[in-house]
Amino acid sequence: MKEARKICVIGTGYVGLVTGACFADLGNRVTCVDTDAGRIASLRAGKMPFYEPSLAELVERNSVSGRLAFSTSYEEGVAGASFIFLCLPTPPGPNGAADTSILRSAIRRLAEVIYEPCPIIVNKSTALVGTCEALRELLADEDAALESVPVVSNPEFLREGSAIRDFMRPDRVVVGADEDEAGARVRELYEPLGAPMLIADTRTAEMVKYASNAFLAAKISFINEVANICERMDADSSLVGEGMGLDRRIGGSFLRPGVGYGGSCFPKDVLALSHMASENGVEPRLLEAVMEVNSSQVERVMQKLWDHLGYLEGAVVAVWGIAFKPDTDDIREALAMKIIDSLEREGVAVRAYDPVAMKKAAVQLPRTAMCQNPYEATERADAVLLLTEWDEFGTLDLARVAATMNIPMLLDGRNAIAPAKAREAGFHYVGVGRGESVVYHLRIPGEQRPGSATSPSREGSDA
Repeated sequence: MKEARKICVIGTGYVGLVTGACFADLGNRVTCVDTDAGRIASLRAGKMPFYEPSLAELVERNSVSGRLAFSTSYEEGVAGASFIFLCLPTPPGPNGAADTSILRSAIRRLAEVIYEPCPIIVNKSTALVGTCEALRELLADEDAALESVPVVSNPEFLREGSAIRDFMRPDRVVVGADEDEAGARVRELYEPLGAPMLIADTRTAEMVKYASNAFLAAKISFINEVANICERMDADSSLVGEGMGLDRRIGGSFLRPGVGYGGSCFPKDVLALSHMASENGVEPRLLEAVMEVNSSQVERVMQKLWDHLGYLEGAVVAVWGIAFKPDTDDIREALAMKIIDSLEREGVAVRAYDPVAMKKAAVQLPRTAMCQNPYEATERADAVLLLTEWDEFGTLDLARVAATMNIPMLLDGRNAIAPAKAREAGFHYVGVGRGESVVYHLRIPGEQRPGSATSPSREGSDA
């Protein structure tokens, strides 16, 4: 049996913590390092900084076994390590390019504590093509004796909500190395997974990450544009997407119409790739269209709501789901957050419910009423918007919900509920791309409804 490898993971965010815990579960000795002392203390106490199914149990099991440790000390993490994984944030800068300042800061700190035998530095952070080369040059600038330390690209493809499964059973592992030996050693780390591997140079590996996310985002925007057409042509875009997906050349994933993509990856990665293209003299026409279609989905939700209510100001709207996708509490670039903000700007009182994301959302949405359950959110509401397809929403007593609302309107932004089921429960159902081309206003007979008689104050409405 091979001796357990020592791995240091810099960063205990989403990628870093999942990566560290999974490598430990494969039998390696892992130390996760973070400069946030509070976060390290919480992790040592078994408290997770974010929600991810099964992660707490994985961290506990490997911490108890001694294979997984947490530290604020670079020296402690690096000592004896054969591999140093960089799992640090690269947020978009003012021009859309990925900001690598945190990565560069980590390299400067590592230059102070790396000694012979030199480990392999593995970058998992999504950064501009050429970043590995730049980090290697920076390391040599800090200490000429470190000129030979290899910096390898190993992009991550973890989906929030299924990250552990994605790590342990990946579709592929991509290793980008400009030295054959370094690439081979990183490849050995992943051999127990039995996954297909792509070995390339660092620039190609970095581009694989951007191209993958941009393509998935393009599929989402494509089916949403098809959905917009379907609404005018009285066709069902959900079935259109299903029919397309049966073609093996296309595949059915990411062809579900909805309110658009969000999260920490797709928005910033498409923007960064577009920036890289422009900086290198390539006009990113398709990428720009992908972003434009996605941003317009918020406007379409707002317009649909006004079209069917006839007013926004003074309305009470319930929102089911705030996280950008199910099985996570991540609200970064969540379309629900943007929709709630737009509603409140129009004078709408929003009552929201999400199984796990409300605590984080409340900080950014101080005017939104956070409710204890989905039934409380819809009581006396004029409409309910389903914006995150949590399984919980598919098991609700819809007749009970409809009976307590002022106006039983369900705008299903994820096509998560069968229209027939909703209508049978007493709802007026509005989905995405399901032939809702007829504009009419819902009224309770004899009751004066509040608000203006004009469309919400926005530019570029397409409804």
